[in-house]
Amino acid sequence: MNLGEMAPDFELTSDEGTPIKLSDMRGKKVVLFFYPKADTPGCTTQACGFRDNWPIIEAAGATVLGISPDSPEKLAKWRAKQGFPYNLLSDPEHEVAEAYGVWGEKKMYGRAYMGIIRSHFVIDEDGRFADMQVKISPKNSIAKAVKFLGQ
Repeated sequence: MNLGEMAPDFELTSDEGTPIKLSDMRGKKVVLFFYPKADTPGCTTQACGFRDNWPIIEAAGATVLGISPDSPEKLAKWRAKQGFPYNLLSDPEHEVAEAYGVWGEKKMYGRAYMGIIRSHFVIDEDGRFADMQVKISPKNSIAKAVKFLGQ
């Protein structure tokens, strides 16, 4: 995947139980962020950062979508708890994460396992990659996405 290429289209179930399709977002920028697990410290930092910068994101003509392997029910609880103004999407089979190259080997406490590699992508109004940040910390994800949108 390279800047300027079309982002892989997908349809996933949202925290509201409804299907959301990336191609339906044409005409506005989309900040698509991938995170390992709802309601964990790093993921909460990242997701709340997008919530707290929502006015800047909206002013840039963008929206946000968060993707993890969590169930729609778990995502709905987390969204309600944190008051996210954007949808969270369930990717239980990690098909979308794989399509975006963010499903891979991770290590924790010396143990290797497969999981989501924290990242975000800015997709332009035409559905093309405008920015890609893979293996990024939660705080840097927010700062870089907001800065990119503010250009």
